[in-house]
Amino acid sequence: MEEKEKKQDYGAESIKVLGGLKAVRSRPSMYIGDTGIVGLHHLVFEIVDNSVDEALAGSCTLVKVTIHADGSVTVEDNGRGIPVDVMPQFGKPALEIVMTKLHAGGKFDHKTYKVSGGLHGVGISVVNALAEKLTVYVSRAGKIYSQNYSRGKNLDEVKIVGDATTTGTKITFTPDNQIFEVTEFNFETLSSRLRELAFLNSGLEIQVKDERENKEHVFKYDGGIKSFVEYINQNKISLNPVIHLKKEKNGTALEMAMQYNDGYLENIFSFANTINTTEGGTHLSGFKTALTRTLNSYAEEKGLLKKELKISSNDTLEGIAAVISVKLADPQFEGQTKRKLGNSEIKGLVDSMMSSGLSSYLEENPKIARMIVGKCLSAAEARLAARRARDLTRRKTALSSGSLPGKLADCSNTNPAECEIYVVEGDSAGGSSKQGRNKEFQAILPLRGKILNVEKARLHKIFNSREIVTLATAIGTGLGNEFDIKKTRYHKIIITCDADVDGAHIRTLLLTFFFRYMKPLIEAGYVYVAQPPLYRVVKNKKEHYVYNEEKLKELLKEIGEEGISLQRYKGLGEMNPKQLWETTMDPETRILVKVNVEDAVEADKIFTLLMGEEVEPRREFIEKHALEVKNLDV
Repeated sequence: MEEKEKKQDYGAESIKVLGGLKAVRSRPSMYIGDTGIVGLHHLVFEIVDNSVDEALAGSCTLVKVTIHADGSVTVEDNGRGIPVDVMPQFGKPALEIVMTKLHAGGKFDHKTYKVSGGLHGVGISVVNALAEKLTVYVSRAGKIYSQNYSRGKNLDEVKIVGDATTTGTKITFTPDNQIFEVTEFNFETLSSRLRELAFLNSGLEIQVKDERENKEHVFKYDGGIKSFVEYINQNKISLNPVIHLKKEKNGTALEMAMQYNDGYLENIFSFANTINTTEGGTHLSGFKTALTRTLNSYAEEKGLLKKELKISSNDTLEGIAAVISVKLADPQFEGQTKRKLGNSEIKGLVDSMMSSGLSSYLEENPKIARMIVGKCLSAAEARLAARRARDLTRRKTALSSGSLPGKLADCSNTNPAECEIYVVEGDSAGGSSKQGRNKEFQAILPLRGKILNVEKARLHKIFNSREIVTLATAIGTGLGNEFDIKKTRYHKIIITCDADVDGAHIRTLLLTFFFRYMKPLIEAGYVYVAQPPLYRVVKNKKEHYVYNEEKLKELLKEIGEEGISLQRYKGLGEMNPKQLWETTMDPETRILVKVNVEDAVEADKIFTLLMGEEVEPRREFIEKHALEVKNLDV
């Protein structure tokens, strides 16, 4: 987009200044959430949010994000460019003020940006304060301007470094290792957020490139959030066309897209001014309230309800994929990380807009309406069956009695933060683990055989699964609506399976269960996968445990292949208690892999693909990745 086509009312007079940078380096967590991996990526998103605000203002069509080999990141856009003219009250260019003063930006007058994700105007200056070095280039009025900074302070003056034929802003920064625990950016984490932004800003092209591994994604969705819902449901059997509503009232814009699939899990994403409100808020509450009431009203009016059956909120969410996006002038987020929307008036606004829009849609599409109501009624019947199964389970087992499963060998410590539970495949491995463990803080729970594939099961079947109920009881959190992470009895839940095909399958079934029904445990960082050794090498009476093929080759250079005894472990049961402790359970020597969700949308897609009903996409996936398989057990 040429500069003459862009809005010209964004100059130094648009910049308002509300404070300095002093506190940012001493208390970074107040501004970016934490100084770990989340806070690190938040730096990139703060800059990208500014580019997206330019897109919302109709002045940007392209955003490029690049992770460089040296660990720095560049964010570039073709917006109007940060103003560079001098601000009379400071005697300095607006660019320098925006980069070095807290709460300096064009987000406070509601003229430059009617709605904004970077609401607080602290983003770019905070990134600058927490960067070891940062360089900004602004293309504006035919010239390219530049300035260099380190840890929030300018190293030189704003200077002209060339001629420009377009407009925009380009920022390259290196995170400060004095501040951050880790400084390595994750391509998937960045991709996940950038994909969301592309869905939420129809027509905006976002490119993300990783020069370290030569990876690249280009996101551009002209269908907006309608495309987002189709993307979420792409490997599922959808039951209706995407329902898409767009409404505006009192300066608040609501856009909603939803589609039911034949599965049993809800997948809802909510956004406020393009910020992913992962903890929901008033807009999500308004959506759920309106959905339940509207479907109940329709079912009642058409005589579809049975006497004893009423559709609950949970029934309307079974198998739904939905995206709710609101845009408003003064969003109230909880903290700078913006995880939850708090504006009380939004609940009623979304409720009324959603109710009227959905009611009209149902009346105009009776066939689809009856299918959706039928799906909800089926969910209600399953909910009653689940309650009966849960009650039966409670009578038969220890789900609510406070007693623990008989097969659990618990630890003596009662502080969850110091306790860990090994979920072990099979009784023989369970026996070795019980003998080899440290009873003070390590509990052992042996599971027999392959657990239920929860991807294909409703909650009442899950409550009838003895192994799953045993697992949930041992962990202590409960299941379904009764899940409570505060009741977790262990802060390390360690999945321990054999290094063969069956072990891999059981591990995948367990991960599917945790992802679908105990996701907060993964998000809290409580779920781990043990890495038992693949080989035991003995030479001159000295033992070496090796965890993969690559390390085995390295060891055999080092010690030579003559006179060695090589054992490949196929199962944990092949190790005696001492070996199991030394290789897999001793905190000093073991290797644990923490399970986390870098990209929730992609994780959902993979679990659906591998564990769901559709065979063809799974076959395609296996054919595509067959040559990547290592340690195939045949």
